[in-house]
Amino acid sequence: MALISRTQVIARPVDDVFDTVIDAGNYASWNPTITASRRMDEGEIGDGSRFEWKLRGFGTVIQQFEEFRRNERVRIVPQLRSLAGGHRFLFTAEGERTRVDHELEMIPRGVFRLFTPIIARTGRNNLRATAEALRAHLEGGQATERLG
Repeated sequence: MALISRTQVIARPVDDVFDTVIDAGNYASWNPTITASRRMDEGEIGDGSRFEWKLRGFGTVIQQFEEFRRNERVRIVPQLRSLAGGHRFLFTAEGERTRVDHELEMIPRGVFRLFTPIIARTGRNNLRATAEALRAHLEGGQATERLG
């Protein structure tokens, strides 16, 4: 099992940061780890909302929201047989800035347990790239890293 944490502060209000994170159908426009993204359902976004991503290192993966609490937290959970876990975002308003605590949990299943070190390395790289791209997207700067 890999549990990877990262904290960042983004110079935007919590509403803006949260709204960007939950717009998971639009991730491919700013996140270098995702080459295509789309929402799979309609209606208000919340627990159970589903998205499809083409995710670098993993291929096409269905994602689902859990632990949805507006401006506080959301967990994006991949729907994979080979891997359990998810990416939890915790949001803390700091005036006009937002602290984001990322918790990426990756639990390989079955024979994929043999690949734990590789999966953990891919997860660390993807989390770093996602956090940097989120900051750059919201603050209008450039991400320092573009992954292909």
